[in-house]
Amino acid sequence: MLDIHIVAQKVTIDLAKKYQTMDGFGFSGAFQRANLIVNLQEPKQTEVLNLLFNTTSGAGFSILRNGVGSSKDSSKDYMNTILPNCPSAPDGTPEYKWDGKDSGQLWLSQQAVKYGVKTFYANAWSAPGCMKTNGQDSNGGKLCGISGTNCKSGDWKQAYANYFIKYIQLYAEAGVKISHLGFLNEPDYTTAYASMSSNGNEAAEFIKVLRPTLDKNNMTDIGINCCEATGWSVANQHASQLISSGVEGMLYAITSHEYTSRINSSPMKTRTRVWQTEYSDLNGGWSTAWYASGGTGDGFTWANTVFNGVVNANLTAYVFWEGVQDRVTNNNNNEKLILVDGQTYTVAKRLWAFAQFRVVRPGAVRVGASGGSNLKSAAFQNTDGSLAVVIINSGTSTQTVGIASGLTGASVKAWFTDNTNDMKETAVTVADGTASASVTGRGMISFLFSPAGNATVKA
Repeated sequence: MLDIHIVAQKVTIDLAKKYQTMDGFGFSGAFQRANLIVNLQEPKQTEVLNLLFNTTSGAGFSILRNGVGSSKDSSKDYMNTILPNCPSAPDGTPEYKWDGKDSGQLWLSQQAVKYGVKTFYANAWSAPGCMKTNGQDSNGGKLCGISGTNCKSGDWKQAYANYFIKYIQLYAEAGVKISHLGFLNEPDYTTAYASMSSNGNEAAEFIKVLRPTLDKNNMTDIGINCCEATGWSVANQHASQLISSGVEGMLYAITSHEYTSRINSSPMKTRTRVWQTEYSDLNGGWSTAWYASGGTGDGFTWANTVFNGVVNANLTAYVFWEGVQDRVTNNNNNEKLILVDGQTYTVAKRLWAFAQFRVVRPGAVRVGASGGSNLKSAAFQNTDGSLAVVIINSGTSTQTVGIASGLTGASVKAWFTDNTNDMKETAVTVADGTASASVTGRGMISFLFSPAGNATVKA
């Protein structure tokens, strides 16, 4: 235990106390939102890409969640499927059709690769309608072949698994390696757009087909995620059902959203990793504020939301809903980080809340951190040996905080965000092995300690 004495606030870092290994932070470009970036002209296009992926000037996101389409066309904002027409029987030869765009998501993924992103989560909202009990990709219905279903056409579980193999291969041919795969989205919620119903036990039936299919196609390194519940309480039910069905060891992560119930302070009871893969403020009017009376769309609110998930629930990934969106869609609310309006864009402070976590890179291990009045502290050891410390000042006045890295000769930098600053580098005072800096009331600050001799570490 490092007992650290600082001028105004005391923080204790315990490098020996280790928690979860981080997968990263991300966003989605599903439902053709990626096309908003595709259609931007330079220099705006590169500016938006930098805001999302750049690890020194932007949010440094390391996860991109793509929607695997299931609709026959891309009318409205639907995502088109690579199998608009199924064969007459599950074992028939499928005629795949690939447009090389995937609702703009392929291009966005290719750009992300250039920024060093390696985690691409392909997530289907539904199977193609011809594989389901209701014959359509919308309005719920179940995958034919799941226990209790009665489909004249037969059992489509293997065909659905093969469908993902083809999708993954198409992306690989275009230079994007899919790393994680999900076959459901909010299966406890039926919608007029792409949706498919399932509980954890039913999902397990498909996982027992999908995992061997991936393995047989030399895709053993692709992790299966399940099941994108609408809220934390339902996700816990899914976890229990998946475990009792014997598929926990076939999963990479159990996934949850936070719409119907928020993440509490208790980690999920599972041996797999846990991702929060979609959440946003769907009701509040568009806001770019950092702190405006604690609104649900405020950047400060989001800083605390992500912190709670990572520190109190041991999440290994936190994925915001949409990275970009236009002004008209869904009543101009806060479900995006960047508002794209034709050839202009506006950035919400929510993006800079995520940017404060960019010092935490994929593979980082969370270590012990505590102390300080009105301070929330989290520390992470990156794979390159650097130490990242993220602190939220919950108080209303400026606080001076100090941290000892435990790294001999380490160099240190710090950045803060508040009402008027966006990940701005700030002065750090180092004395007796302790690095100190100030953060304004209801502000957020991130420290990065780089080990001696390592000049390549970036925030």
